[in-house]
Amino acid sequence: MSLTEHLGELRSRLMIAVVAVTAGAVVGFFLYHPVLRLLVDPYCQLKAQNDLPGTCQLVVTDPLESMSIRIKVSVYLGFLMASPVVLFQLWRFITPGLYPRERRYAVPFVASSVLLFLLGAALALVTFPKALEFFAAFGGEELQLLYSPSKYLGLLVLTMVIFGLAFEFPIVLVFLQVAGVVTWQRLQSWTRQAIVIIFVVDAVITPSGDPVTLMAMAIPMVLFYVAAIMVGRFVLRRS
Repeated sequence: MSLTEHLGELRSRLMIAVVAVTAGAVVGFFLYHPVLRLLVDPYCQLKAQNDLPGTCQLVVTDPLESMSIRIKVSVYLGFLMASPVVLFQLWRFITPGLYPRERRYAVPFVASSVLLFLLGAALALVTFPKALEFFAAFGGEELQLLYSPSKYLGLLVLTMVIFGLAFEFPIVLVFLQVAGVVTWQRLQSWTRQAIVIIFVVDAVITPSGDPVTLMAMAIPMVLFYVAAIMVGRFVLRRS
């Protein structure tokens, strides 16, 4: 394909992805209330476990904030629901540059990518109350915790996205082995250095920076690194 044909292909793939995200956002607009209750649950857990005064409702101080929060949550849900389509379009765009034996991994690539992203986001949601408790302990009992939706949801969603992207780590490693960029032997020889790099990178990219969030991200990534080596050794080598 020429450069113009590649750009045309990219445009068509992007249009399909944008339409999918838009449709997901429309659906997410009607799922706003149950999803918001789910996202606010870590804040409620913090209040209940520590007998903190006040309700667990978020405090709105801007007349336009309620509308903007609903739009943001809808867009987040749109990206989440459209992720299989977006990833499939990404795969279809890079498929012409792959060998036939590499193209057969399209369905496992998309399915595992979505599953791992959801697992990462769910883990972030589960560990978020501990992160809130870690920061709340610094203020003391004299401070009442009243969070605004934009600040609270911004931190929570960013944490979930970073966890989800971090959980794509084994997909990248397996794909590099499929493409012949690295081998499982090379990855195995880098294990000690990789563990150190994983902890350092996680300490930098975690939005909250607390030790609970750091360990919750770093330990699975180390296990994923080992799992990618096992896949390369026992699965890809046979195929």
